[in-house]
Amino acid sequence: MVRRCLLTYKPFRIFVAGIGFFSLCFLMTSLGGQFSAKRPADSPFTVRAEVLSGHESRGVLRKISDMLEVIMKRMDALSKLGNTTDTHRLEELSSALDRIQPVGLVERIQAIAQNMSDMAVRVEQILQRSMAGNRVREGTLGQCETPKDPRYPDCPSKMDWMRARWTSDPCYAFYGVDGSDCSFLVYLSEVEWFCPPLAWRNQTATPTLQPPPKIQAVLRSDIGALLEQVGAGKESLSFMKRRIRRMAAQWAAAARRLDDKLRRHRREQQRVLVHVGFLTEESGDVFSPKVLKGGPLGEMVQWADILTALHVLGHDLKISVSLKELHGFLGVPPGRGNCPLTGPLPFDLIYTDYHGLQQMKHHMGLSLRKHKCHIRVIDTFGTEPAYNHEEYATLHGYRTNWGYWNLRGQQYMTMFPHTPDNSFMGFVAEELNETERRNIQRNKVHNMAVVYGKDASMWKVSGKEKFLAILHRYMEIHGTVYYETQRPPEVPAFVKNHGLLPQQELQQLLRQAKLFIGFGFPYEGPAPLEAIANGCIFLQPKFNPSHSSLNHDFFRGKPTSRKVSSQHPYAEQYIGRPHVITIDFNNSEEFDATVREIMRMNVKPFLPYEYTCEGMLERVHAYIQNQDFCRPEAPFPPVNSSWLAGASGPFVLPPNSSILTWGANASAHAAWPPLSALRLLASPEGQSCVRACQTAGLVCEPAFYRFINIREAFSALDLQCDGLESEMNHLFPAFSAEHAECGLQQDPLLFSCAGSSGRYRRLCPCRDYRVGQVALCRDCL
Repeated sequence: MVRRCLLTYKPFRIFVAGIGFFSLCFLMTSLGGQFSAKRPADSPFTVRAEVLSGHESRGVLRKISDMLEVIMKRMDALSKLGNTTDTHRLEELSSALDRIQPVGLVERIQAIAQNMSDMAVRVEQILQRSMAGNRVREGTLGQCETPKDPRYPDCPSKMDWMRARWTSDPCYAFYGVDGSDCSFLVYLSEVEWFCPPLAWRNQTATPTLQPPPKIQAVLRSDIGALLEQVGAGKESLSFMKRRIRRMAAQWAAAARRLDDKLRRHRREQQRVLVHVGFLTEESGDVFSPKVLKGGPLGEMVQWADILTALHVLGHDLKISVSLKELHGFLGVPPGRGNCPLTGPLPFDLIYTDYHGLQQMKHHMGLSLRKHKCHIRVIDTFGTEPAYNHEEYATLHGYRTNWGYWNLRGQQYMTMFPHTPDNSFMGFVAEELNETERRNIQRNKVHNMAVVYGKDASMWKVSGKEKFLAILHRYMEIHGTVYYETQRPPEVPAFVKNHGLLPQQELQQLLRQAKLFIGFGFPYEGPAPLEAIANGCIFLQPKFNPSHSSLNHDFFRGKPTSRKVSSQHPYAEQYIGRPHVITIDFNNSEEFDATVREIMRMNVKPFLPYEYTCEGMLERVHAYIQNQDFCRPEAPFPPVNSSWLAGASGPFVLPPNSSILTWGANASAHAAWPPLSALRLLASPEGQSCVRACQTAGLVCEPAFYRFINIREAFSALDLQCDGLESEMNHLFPAFSAEHAECGLQQDPLLFSCAGSSGRYRRLCPCRDYRVGQVALCRDCL
């Protein structure tokens, strides 16, 4: 008997549950017809809270809820009976079940279904009245249909994407998206900009926030507030703060001198965010743990100096070294980064690095595309336009892990002025006063050399034993190689190793030494400039062939085709003898003769002006005041130019000169650098504009390309064009002598000083520059 009851009860429990579920599905399916007529893409079970309103709808839904509650209570009671071992109760249940006839059961189901159908009709009537009220308030029935506006061609595809993926990121719900077409259209027209504004929306409900009024920037000499902002908790930040404190007096003196120069100029205070991406935990922060173990410090030196320069220049500075800080400063909505910022960009300028740029792309969504003109990327080795242009790089083999951001080339800012397509940011070295300079010259140890290389791996260079043995014959060799317990085996026994020295002790060592010698790595660091500033001669190896991404792993994958001819090309090119000597270390005779020559030489401490505090302040001030990549450029050439009738256009050849200059009214066209600095020439075949301008004692200036990307420039250079074409080519504008064809640049993002081809003579926009400040022309301040 017990077995029979158990077998009979389980199907009945399933059946009762089925009645409840069937009833609920029947009601919601009936309601779904109403919603699907309005939004075909919505689920029939999607019920918006604001539609179900009023006393009648609440009453009907309350009855439905009560019925389902009764069913569930009865199921719960039956479930408890099914779990008991009371045979008598099971027998009563079996007897009751036997009395249920199939016909009566079907009638009960039909009655329930009819009641549910009646309620569905009643609720549908209520919904219709509610929606009619909404139409009166908000517009016509078709207000949320996807608009077909040729000015917004992406609107339909974005609507389809939102229907399928709006739940993929919580940020959409944060902006009010609820799964309806109306919420999609509001979001795509008011938060993003893919759909046209909706006529039935109150466009003044959310007024546009205006940026605060500009105030005048005042030069600062106190660094206390800056030190508080830098923060703590990382050894890298501690290193930067120590450097800022040590250099504070020099920054203050430089600020006073610059203030005297700029008294007639009003400078507006800029809102500046500095996000040091490589120091965030999310990027791995491989630098902080190595600060005290001989790791690279060049990037932290530069960032410390950038922060100090911006602070001293009087700008409103915010500093971020974590994603949490970045989110707070920018106003990033909660979610996975697919939505724009919650308001207008609260900064005029953002300085970051490639790591920070990638983080902003992930967390700013479309806002990065909208606000990228405000960004400046600190980029040690430079980014050339061919690598920066995403489409061009992909099609022509220039794609790397670091490029393809489609920024203007001058938004990348380098440590040394090696890539004219970028802006030169730089850093500073300590400047000596006259007393210190005299003491250094008097106390130099003429037979003392210090090796450039504080990590043992830098001593693993092929052939070092031979040239170090030659050097050891003439000089006492000192090293500053980090070690924990025992002397690194890579350092020869005759080298006096001091271990890793604090910066002040290293400065004292350099002030005694006569020679600072590099082994070829690291490339382009700050240490050689610091050694030269302390009266050392820098001896470095010449690379033959030059190192580049084609033959050296270090440069492979970097967004540059630059060929590095020595360990420190800036020191070789812009400083040179007697402070810098570049030779072939594999030539023992040349090496021996050079060491003996150095023993006889007497040099004074030397520091280029552009690497002094005043030089960096002057340069950063000029960039902030004049570089505006958010302002649209006026088309060139203008239609009403008076020189259009002439063959040579706006270019003239001054007396006693072989280089063309701008002959038209230079002030008629807004440009920085000013057009008075422009010099036009054509490179030989196979030579880049970087090299062509250098050969003429000038610097290639990419900001001038739009003024020479005209047919008249070829005529002015006596290059006769049988054909003229315009295309995306990072070598254009250029002239093909073989076919007498002239090529103009089609995409301004590809204007490039770098690059050469044996097929073309390139048109090169060069400019003059200030002695000791290569980033600025003579009339740039």
